[in-house]
Amino acid sequence: MSTGAPTISELIAQERRLTLPRFGYDDAYALGGLLVTLARERHAPVAIDIRRGPQQLFHAALPGSSADNDAWIERKRRVVERYGESSYLVGTRFRAKGTTFEESSRLDLDTYAAHGGSFPIAVEGAGVVGAVTVSGLPQAEDHALVVEALEQFLTRRTS
Repeated sequence: MSTGAPTISELIAQERRLTLPRFGYDDAYALGGLLVTLARERHAPVAIDIRRGPQQLFHAALPGSSADNDAWIERKRRVVERYGESSYLVGTRFRAKGTTFEESSRLDLDTYAAHGGSFPIAVEGAGVVGAVTVSGLPQAEDHALVVEALEQFLTRRTS
């Protein structure tokens, strides 16, 4: 990946690359645990949420996070559910058009937030089945933490 903010094509490539062969309860627990480990190593004050459809399969709140992070998780996750793409990609697409999600989406900003940190859980042959979301860091770092965890998770599952 290049330095600075990822491009639309880089974000799309991440989503394609990070499609999983399956995703169940045990996978959610393993991915959530990996995210907790990565966040603790960095002393990151984040909340972590993993959903498959409407069901929450994993949630953790680390020291320094707050209920505000849970509210951000909900808003970012709804963007993934609506668009089928990462919340960071959706926001980046609006910025590439010279506007912002807030200015041009026509969606309730108390319900939706196209800020980095929510990533679609896509399964081969099934499409997007859920979302993994982190909140508590600047949006690019929230997004990068999720991507790093998914990359490690996928490597462990396929090796």
